Amino acid sequence: MTAATVKKGDKIKVDYVGTFEDGTVFDSTEKHGAPLEFEVGVGQLIKGFDEAVVGMKVGQEKKITLKPADAYGEHNPQMLKEVPREQLPQDRAPEVGMGLYISLPNGARFPALIAKVSDKTITLDLNHPLAGKTLKFSIKVAEIGA
Repeated sequence: MTAATVKKGDKIKVDYVGTFEDGTVFDSTEKHGAPLEFEVGVGQLIKGFDEAVVGMKVGQEKKITLKPADAYGEHNPQMLKEVPREQLPQDRAPEVGMGLYISLPNGARFPALIAKVSDKTITLDLNHPLAGKTLKFSIKVAEIGA
């Protein structure tokens, strides 16, 4: 009898470390204190990560490198939005690189980064913070069929 392998539709748990090309860690299960649990092949995770676990066995480790197309996509210049400075909270001075949350009419909130500051306007970058980046992951399957 062979050990079970991960297939689409399985609920699995994995341990992972995500790094940039220079080796800087941007995320890991150690940081979250528990394995990542998800259903394979249903779009809960980025495409390249989701596809990489198919065929793996419990205890197996794999290293992958994902180009932006298989991760968070390319950086999209159309996702840069200029807004009047007075529309931002006035409790602190805006700075390039500062993060904030944008509220939508339906009540949802999503993160944005300040890309540019002028006297009258602020340019917000609404791209995912990891858009345009090549990402490396070390993945180890902890459990299949949780």
